[in-house]
Formats: sequence, structure tokens, C-alpha cells
Amino acid sequence: MVVVAILAAGRGTRMKSNLPKVLHSLGGRSLVERVIESVQPLSPSRQMVIVGYQAEEVKTAMLSLPDLEFVEQSVQLGTGHAIQQLLPYLEGYSGDLLILNGDLPLIRTETLKNILQTHQKNQNAATILTAHLSNPKGYGRVFCSEENIVQQIVEEKDCTPTQRQNCRINAGVYCFRWQDLAKILPNLQANNAQKEYYLTDAVTQVTPVMAVDVEDSQEIMGINDRLQLASAYEILQRRIKEKWMAAGVTLIDPASITIDDTVELQPDVIIEPQTHLRGNTAIGTGCRIGPGSLIENSHIDENVTVMYSVVTDSIVQAGSRIGPYAHLRGHVEVGSKCRVGNFVELKNTKLGECTNVAHLSYLGDTTTGNQVNIGAGTITANYDGVKKHPTKIGDRTGTGSNSVLVAPITLGNDVYIAAGSTITEDVPDDCLAIARERQVVKPGWQKKSPKE
Repeated sequence: MVVVAILAAGRGTRMKSNLPKVLHSLGGRSLVERVIESVQPLSPSRQMVIVGYQAEEVKTAMLSLPDLEFVEQSVQLGTGHAIQQLLPYLEGYSGDLLILNGDLPLIRTETLKNILQTHQKNQNAATILTAHLSNPKGYGRVFCSEENIVQQIVEEKDCTPTQRQNCRINAGVYCFRWQDLAKILPNLQANNAQKEYYLTDAVTQVTPVMAVDVEDSQEIMGINDRLQLASAYEILQRRIKEKWMAAGVTLIDPASITIDDTVELQPDVIIEPQTHLRGNTAIGTGCRIGPGSLIENSHIDENVTVMYSVVTDSIVQAGSRIGPYAHLRGHVEVGSKCRVGNFVELKNTKLGECTNVAHLSYLGDTTTGNQVNIGAGTITANYDGVKKHPTKIGDRTGTGSNSVLVAPITLGNDVYIAAGSTITEDVPDDCLAIARERQVVKPGWQKKSPKE
């Protein structure tokens, strides 16, 4: 049995932001969300988030995450002080406590499983995660025996010059036998340069304590400023891209592409340069996305092409072509084998299969049947200044160039709208609708000069 405690009370002053550090976004999710996600496969009996700076904002940001308990640390006096706040909540608990910092977004579940299994297999009083860094500046140093039994932990600001030469650092992830830790917590002392209560002091007061080295030191990269946030994003992107390329996805220029780790891709997808995939996006096999495209929270079925376009909160069915320079937003559904072409915007619109909106058009709040052809420059006037109104277009209907459909309006099946028409009334099936001024030609007319 394990309880997880996540330290999320600090402000993060080096971020130079009013936003609590743990709420800063990394690849579409906050730092603390990523930490919480990493512990889910461990099936913890309780998940406790220790909050402090702007506690209500942190709580609100995590309302959608299930089974979290929040413990407030109103004054931040160090990691030991943070864990002291758990004493009344874990009274009588006899299992293990896994402690992580909320700004450790690259930690892998496999690493946490390793530290937990090592802890329980060896019946340790405490087990800590460590790493060997070529440049350990900024980290507390861990001193161990040859059997990885921890002998001493010293925060960097309290290290002597000789101790600073040690490259084994404390990664800030701990697993304690709670009953042992609970006896020590009330007696922690702030006898250090920072006048804070260190959790590391508790480590040296229980036995045995073992260190577990992380295989990839990038996992324990903490985020303290914007530079480290950017570095973490590079690492995250490298992981994601390597995963998808190994799974049969082609990335033409990986350095210019970004992919959220919430995105799902099928084999034989080709991602062109300068393309960005965001949120809950899924892309089917045989698709070619980009160059220069943004897909966010959208489902793209198989064998779709999207070029130089933006698609958000939308669905594109198999065999359709989007772009160049198209914009789909606000719950668009494009049927199979459709064409949405140059400089077309669709908003809250559903296109039937084999429908073409080839260029220079806007369809808002529109539903079309199958095999519809929307001529260049067709506009649905869906907003009257107060409300949005729907347009319905039947099967095999077409609009001529520069047509305006003033909603609410319904066009039946097999209708054709003459070029340049402004249609304000419904049109029944099998009709030609013409709504424009009759052409007038005046022979011999020329503009008079101002002197005449």
C-alpha cells in the first residue's frame, strides 16, 4: 500500500510570474498534472497534493483530476515542514509514502515503480532517488556506501568545497515507511542556512536508507525558470517523436514539428515540416499532414491530406483534402472524399460526403447534403447582430460564385444558385434561384469632368 504526496506549495519566484510554478504548461499540460499522471499506474491508495501559494487557484486547476486530496501549507518553511502537514491526515496509516516535487514533469512511471519495488523488497525505512550529474550545481549531494546505503545528504548551500565535488545528487523523490517518518517529523530542526525544515534531515534519522540511481538523469530535471521549462519541452518532444517514428510514423523534419503526448497517430502517417499537433488529436493511417499546419483536438480519418491549414475541434473523414490555407473550427464535420480548398473558413458546419468548397468561401452554422458544390466566394450570412442562424443545403445543390445565403435559410435538393445572388428565402427542390439586379447598359455614357 502506498500513499503519494506531491509538493506543490511554492511560488517559483524565478519563473517571474503570478502563476504558481506547478501550473505552468509543458506540452499542453501543467507541470503538476504530469507528475500526477506519472503515479497513476502505481494505483496509490491516496493522492495528496500539498498546496500553499495561491492554493485556491491550484485546486481549481486540478478539479478535473479524480481522487485528489489537498493539504494546505499556509507558510512555506521547507520540504520537511510540508510533509509535517500530513500528520493529522495519515494518523494510523501503516504503509509507505512516496513523495515527489510538483515541478518534476519528466519523471517516468517506470522509475517510480523501481524505487517503490526496491524500497519494499529491501524493507527499507526510506529509499531515495539519486542521479550522477556532470554538473551537479544547485542540487543537494548524497553520500553512500558501496552498497548504496545512504550515509549523509547535504544541501548545496550547506556543502563544504570538498563535498561539492561529489556528483551524486538528490533527485527529490523519496519513499518512506510512514510509521518511521511520522515519529521523526515533529522533531525536525531548522539548523541550516535557509532556516527551513529539510526532509533530507529525516532521511538520516531512519535506517536502513537506500539510494536508487535513475538511468536517465533528464527525468529528474526540476523546473525553476523559463529556460529550464524550454529545455524540458525539448526533452519531452524528443521522447514523443522517437516513440512515433519507431511506431511507423514519418516525420519529414522532426526539429520543426511539435506533437503533444496526448496525440494518437497511426502507422504510415506522414507529418510535413512546420506542423504542430495539439491536444486530443487522432490521425489515421495514410494521412499527410502539413507542411505548415496546426491540428488541435481533432479527429482526422485515414488518407486525409491537410496542407497549410488550421483544424481545431473538428472531424475530417476518410479521403478528404483540406487546404491550402483553410480554417476549420468550432465543431466542423467534413464528410468523406470532400475538398475544402484555398482560403475557406468553416465554423460549426457539417459537410456531406463528396462535397466541395474549393476556394474563398465562409460557411458558418451550415449543414450540407452529399455532392454539394459551393462556388468561389459563397458566404453564409449567419449572424444578425444578436443571434447565429442555420443554413441547410440539400443533396447535389450548387452555388454560383459570389453568392450570399442569408440565414436562416434552406436550399432543397438539386438547387442551383445563380452567380452573384443574395438569397433571403428558402428554395425548394429542383430549382434555379436568381436574386440580383438586372444588368443595365447605357451606351454613350462617360463621366463628366468637374468643370462641366
